[in-house]
Amino acid sequence: MDPISSIKIKKDTSFSIMLEAQKRNYFLYYIEMKDIYYEVGEVYANSYLISVKYDEKKWYSFKKKYTINLKELDVILMRKDPPFDIEFLYITYILEHIENFGVLIINKPKSLRDYNEKISTLSFKYSPKTLISCSKKAIYSFQEKFGDIILKPINKMGGDSVFYVKKNDPNVSVIIDQLTNYGNSFCLIQEYIKEILNGDRRIIMINGSPLPYCLVRIPNDKEIRGNLAAGASFDILPLRKIDYEISNNISSFLKDKGLIFVGLDIIGNYLTEINITSPTGINEIESVYKVSISGILLDSIEKLLNIKH
Repeated sequence: MDPISSIKIKKDTSFSIMLEAQKRNYFLYYIEMKDIYYEVGEVYANSYLISVKYDEKKWYSFKKKYTINLKELDVILMRKDPPFDIEFLYITYILEHIENFGVLIINKPKSLRDYNEKISTLSFKYSPKTLISCSKKAIYSFQEKFGDIILKPINKMGGDSVFYVKKNDPNVSVIIDQLTNYGNSFCLIQEYIKEILNGDRRIIMINGSPLPYCLVRIPNDKEIRGNLAAGASFDILPLRKIDYEISNNISSFLKDKGLIFVGLDIIGNYLTEINITSPTGINEIESVYKVSISGILLDSIEKLLNIKH
């Protein structure tokens, strides 16, 4: 995961999973990406045996430092936040080696590598009209066809560098230049979905099954980004018929690809992202409904590992 010293425990999904695992008497080894290395057919990590507690002043303590061979673990949860950069790519290759020893890695390294969270939606009929391009001319043409558009980078999260561009916006040229690095980098362009004003729905999928409640992130009055990190408010609502339809339509894909813990983003009737690197949102749902999503996740992991209590 990312450094535990900087997390906000009220909303951090990784922390909630750790609390539940500790309650089940798991041994928890805390590892940052930079601590992992491959050597002569083995993969090791400089790790800490860690204990956690719900205390906003001191929420973790390192019990002992280990250099551990990762094949000795039962399960590894890969919870490194985007951006998906070259180092992230390398770590998927290294972790993939561990699977050969029967270690369950969530989510599957090959799938983390193969399925970009934004581009992977294009394989399904629920994706909005989309352009992926470096070309200013192509983006202008797309905007001419579809009017108001959203431009965003392909490898980031939390609403970072997401732009809403209306037709005849005088800033469109400079926005395109910045996002495409003056025509040298790909960015993703989609038609503007006006239902964003009603919220961006985060649906949690565990081993292909949707939870019955979703986190609805509602942009504030001066925003179109439905991201809590960008100041959105939230509500917790039951899934709609279309939410179940979309979830069930991609369920077998997720299970086949070893994508055990996933967050779907749905705006209106459109699937806009399939979050597989480090999905969040469980704390907000649990604050409204008496459900332990971490418990459901660990029940699923134990079933996959054939662990019996």
